Amino acid sequence: MPSTHSSADALFLLLGAILVLAMHAGFAFLELGTVRRKNQVNALVKILLDFAVSTLAYFLVGYTLAYGRTFLVSATELNQLNGLELTRFFFLLTFAAAVPAIISGGIAERARFHPQIIATAVLVGFCYPFFEGIVWNGNFGVQAWVTALTGSAIHDYAGSIVVHAFGGWVALPAVMLLGARTGRYGRDGRVSAHPPSNIPFLALGAWILTVGWFGFNVMSAGSLEKLSGLVAINSLMAMVGGTLSAWWLGRNDPGFVYNGPLAGLVAVCAGSDVMHPLGSLAVGALAGVLFVQAFTLTQNRWKVDDVLGVWPLHGLCGAMGGIACGVFGQTALGGLGGVSLLAQLVGTGLGVLIALLSGTVVYSVLKAVLGLRLDPEAEFEGADLSIHRISSTPEGDSPW
Repeated sequence: MPSTHSSADALFLLLGAILVLAMHAGFAFLELGTVRRKNQVNALVKILLDFAVSTLAYFLVGYTLAYGRTFLVSATELNQLNGLELTRFFFLLTFAAAVPAIISGGIAERARFHPQIIATAVLVGFCYPFFEGIVWNGNFGVQAWVTALTGSAIHDYAGSIVVHAFGGWVALPAVMLLGARTGRYGRDGRVSAHPPSNIPFLALGAWILTVGWFGFNVMSAGSLEKLSGLVAINSLMAMVGGTLSAWWLGRNDPGFVYNGPLAGLVAVCAGSDVMHPLGSLAVGALAGVLFVQAFTLTQNRWKVDDVLGVWPLHGLCGAMGGIACGVFGQTALGGLGGVSLLAQLVGTGLGVLIALLSGTVVYSVLKAVLGLRLDPEAEFEGADLSIHRISSTPEGDSPW
């Protein structure tokens, strides 16, 4: 971030924050279109409440933990920040709030509402900013140690590791501790498919996320001076690569096709500022393949009921993107250089480890103290079920 308090830079970050804020509508509609119709109201309310709780947790604790700046001062002192620090907070908040939005898709249709709100507060207030500060603010000397060890710092331009891999790997223990939805897997080994309830809503959610992603990636420059057209083109090429490979491997399944561009965009975040567009195309294509294969494997073979496939999409593709940055960012493959494969392996491994520990501890404690799972017949805790109950869609053969 620049040291001067430029009003143009503040506006630049504000526009980026608004674009990423709009992505939360994408998360909502992606989940809304994927879950069964009887759970659509729950999905809509949960995403909005998660964002509200994330805002409070990040404002009161998280941003201070990550960057050492508190906003618990007078309005006069805040006003002296001239907008730049405050819009920076807004921008980074939208990143932080993506973590519970990611988790929401994995635990959909059977997680109790209030324990998840508590999990959101703890994850966004403490766990996520702990790792965010390590990578993006050099906290605890980890970046200095990695640089001394490998010659390069952990490079994560827009959050393949910090946001997406972290959110996906936190979601994995949450999904495992919750267990599968009632009736999803039979005792005879049969898998009962729960296909998307509304393909247009699913597609709308994917499109909103895709458009907002250009704010996510491009505005990570932090200032107009550092704005990079290369980031925009690399994001575009990764989106295209993910779309085409998911379409081809997923055999036209719309659930795969519309998650393909998201897989590519997740993977390109880390190295979007250093890779060649053809390298980004390759990374996006690999991410599309990884998502389709891993989603099918987890759902049908391992019987892990990750409803939206957030562990394959964000956890695996985010980790792959963090590592791919250290490969496709090299000058030998047309990149700008300045990155190290070893540093990316260390950073990705550290992010996965912290996320797994965070998810396991937070959700294990909540399960023991409050319980995580709804009654199988409940769509929304505390709601009038006579209003919100709608029959689910017929079962099909797709892993969705």
